[in-house]
Amino acid sequence: MCGIVGYVGVNDASDILLEGLKRLEYRGYDSAGVALCTSNCDPIRIFKKKGMIEEGLETSLRGSHTGGVLGIGHTRWATHGAPSDDNAHPHCDCSGEIAVVHNGIIENHRALRGRLEDAGHIFTSEVDTEVIPHLIEEYREGGDDLLQAVQRTVDQLEGAYALAVVDARTPGLMIGVRKDSPLIVGLSDEGNFLASDVPAVLPHTRDIVILEDGDIAVLGEDEVQLYRDSGRVEPEVTHIDWDPMEAKRDGYPHFMLKEIEEQPAAWEATLRERLSGSSISLPEVELDREALDELTQVYLVGCGTSYHAGMAAAPLFERLLQVPVRPVIASEFRYGKQCMDDRTLVILISQSGETADTLACLRSARERACPTIAITNVVGSSMGRECDSVLYTRAGPEISVASTKTYTAQLLLLYMLACELGVRRGDCEGIAGDVLRYLPDMAEMERSLLRDVEEIKRVAGYVSGWEDAFFIGRGLDFAAALEGQLKLKEISYIHAEAYPAGELKHGTLALIEEGVPVIAVNTQDELRGKMASNIEEVRARGAWLALVTDQPDDDEAAEYADMVIPVPSPAPELAPFFVAAVLQLVAYYAAVMRDCPVDRPRNLAKSVTVE
Repeated sequence: MCGIVGYVGVNDASDILLEGLKRLEYRGYDSAGVALCTSNCDPIRIFKKKGMIEEGLETSLRGSHTGGVLGIGHTRWATHGAPSDDNAHPHCDCSGEIAVVHNGIIENHRALRGRLEDAGHIFTSEVDTEVIPHLIEEYREGGDDLLQAVQRTVDQLEGAYALAVVDARTPGLMIGVRKDSPLIVGLSDEGNFLASDVPAVLPHTRDIVILEDGDIAVLGEDEVQLYRDSGRVEPEVTHIDWDPMEAKRDGYPHFMLKEIEEQPAAWEATLRERLSGSSISLPEVELDREALDELTQVYLVGCGTSYHAGMAAAPLFERLLQVPVRPVIASEFRYGKQCMDDRTLVILISQSGETADTLACLRSARERACPTIAITNVVGSSMGRECDSVLYTRAGPEISVASTKTYTAQLLLLYMLACELGVRRGDCEGIAGDVLRYLPDMAEMERSLLRDVEEIKRVAGYVSGWEDAFFIGRGLDFAAALEGQLKLKEISYIHAEAYPAGELKHGTLALIEEGVPVIAVNTQDELRGKMASNIEEVRARGAWLALVTDQPDDDEAAEYADMVIPVPSPAPELAPFFVAAVLQLVAYYAAVMRDCPVDRPRNLAKSVTVE
């Protein structure tokens, strides 16, 4: 993994590939490369370098007359083999005529490599991908055309992959293959594109074909042919409504800050046509009253930020459905021994809809006949196609690796789903109505919060000078604290931990020393007094304390907090939305003050499509 771009058409491929790869930088990478072909069977030209695009690949391309109307490009995030020029994609066969880029993992690459080496093939890298061009080479030498050779090659592969393949002997032709790793085709009057994600092609087209598992696409300048098990099929074109400008910084210093400030608009888009007053409409979800009454449990499945969204939404689902609701980490859930059947609702949460561990959980749930619902931001993603129902967050493209607007949009849609299912089940206590009536006003409350960030900057300034920080909360505030600590450590590289405040005395207090920053979240009425006592515990050990509260004028708050950050909270259930923005900004400004690469933190990728 991580990013793929391919182009065949009438324009200079090198410029298009470079631009497309830059648009995929948000996915995270440690090297980049391109393979370029001309239209007259000249040898393929490979350019690849370790490091950021502007530091290596771009310089290499600009220093050479590249040309070419056909090419493939890749940004790599190391899985097999360390980051290096040799391990960067594209990879070639022995002749240098076939070039391949690959997202995913070839699980049987060792066995394939051993067989190929015994047959005389010479490998130049440590990566699993390199077996692919050598396999294609074997079949080409046996007389197959490029499509046949690719088809026979993928039959040998075990694992997950999205592939783009070119061959100098077939100029003007590019092949894409998808299995368990996303790949799209972009269609335009000036040529056709392959890409692992939509932003790469937005400047050129918004008409795309979303490849399904097992699809093989053959792209020429004027035509796209699509093959499935059943033979050749007609491509189904999807029009993407994202504005290309949404994928640009638009004057902001970082995408993350832009996306934090886009949260109110993302909420309004997510609510649009789904909420009228306190009346909700989610016709995509087919569960009726009878099916809901038969439910015995609900799982909310996700990874990282998506898991935290499930944690924050779980209490509302439980109150409304009156069954056990369990937020679970996808990578753990898939290997557990959960008791699931057709009375278990599984809700799967993923920004990309392609998260490998979450997809594996979905497939396990479907094997056990569980009803499934996807919450995702990407139309046409694997999760959206494979679940019984799918709800799209409508947050628009999110470029920064650290999720911000997609997190709160996920949470908003989960709340709406909980309320809709509660209403269908006969929410006699009116809990759903109490929540729904505040949702239309939340965007403006968030805009007001985002207009005054000076106190947040001061908190970030203090935290940025430490290598450790602690977040505490109870109930929904603990779920918010978990997401806050994740944001801080992933972009500022400050070690951070979140704890249920009541657990402090069971071991965590040993870590509290003079001056260490503690961020306490206290917005839940029924837990406010208990939380105050827990705050006193850390203050008594010398901690420096920032308090995030919906009651900033409380005399006790001023007495025991070094800094107070107020948040609106029309209802206790809705506090996590506003706390999220505060903690996102604390992390953002702390990272800026520490001169960290905010949008592209080290070692992280936006979409995790391998285990």
